[in-house]
Amino acid sequence: MSTSSQDPHGPRIDWASFEIHAPEVIKALRALGQAVDEGGLDKSLTELLKVRASQLNGCAFCLQFHLNLARKLGVPAPKLDLAATWHEAGSVYTARERAALQWTEALTLMAGQPITDTAYAELQSQFSEKEIALLTTSIGAINAWNRIAGSLQFTPPIPKAAA
Repeated sequence: MSTSSQDPHGPRIDWASFEIHAPEVIKALRALGQAVDEGGLDKSLTELLKVRASQLNGCAFCLQFHLNLARKLGVPAPKLDLAATWHEAGSVYTARERAALQWTEALTLMAGQPITDTAYAELQSQFSEKEIALLTTSIGAINAWNRIAGSLQFTPPIPKAAA
């Protein structure tokens, strides 16, 4: 049910309604995430990348959702706090994380700028072909989720203790 006519800051379609109307979409997107997880890629890294993509796309629902997951996984607070400014955060991020964050930004922003060979070479210096395939899939999936949840303005899942 849409609440936008009553509350201009509410969801256009809420999560519960989306679940009713598009269960197979949810199932398919979750299957992508599960395939990445089962491929052996570090879950803490993929959650960090999902946080960064969600920041770039301005998706409050996905940003909060993946911050919640990252915290449960024990991703250090400075990595989450500085994700938007990782370029200037120095040694907070490993070379591997920086390469993955750069790749996340390149894929998320690819409509506005080409993906450079330099970005790919940096990724190759840190990840195997299998890992690159999994990273790319994970980033593609979060961008799809961002476009769904962001455009429909799902309410962010703020933890009760923080609310």
